[in-house]
Amino acid sequence: MTRFWFSLIARLAAVVLVLPLLAVPAAAQSLDDLRAAGKVGERFDGLAVARDASVADFVEQVNAKRQAIYAEQARKQGVSAQQVGAVYAKEILGQVPDGTWFLTEQGEWRQM
Repeated sequence: MTRFWFSLIARLAAVVLVLPLLAVPAAAQSLDDLRAAGKVGERFDGLAVARDASVADFVEQVNAKRQAIYAEQARKQGVSAQQVGAVYAKEILGQVPDGTWFLTEQGEWRQM
């Protein structure tokens, strides 16, 4: 089982590098700018969360692209999209700017 997860994480890590390229600019602000400002948070399942209503459409676009990637990777790996999203969430958290908010599986917000 450990070999499976290592293989999955290694393959997904390569794809994670593409995620920043998938962010659609919200009024001239990047995803990292919005995270640092506290307007966008990240979730345990690899999806973004609009913490400010003014960026809800932007977050919806980011999540649609992420979900497509997760579904494709899940198909290739023979696992669920939820499993892929959880792995991506860990990778995303390793790349976010200081001060980014993270919503845990227990529904608690934590600032990274």
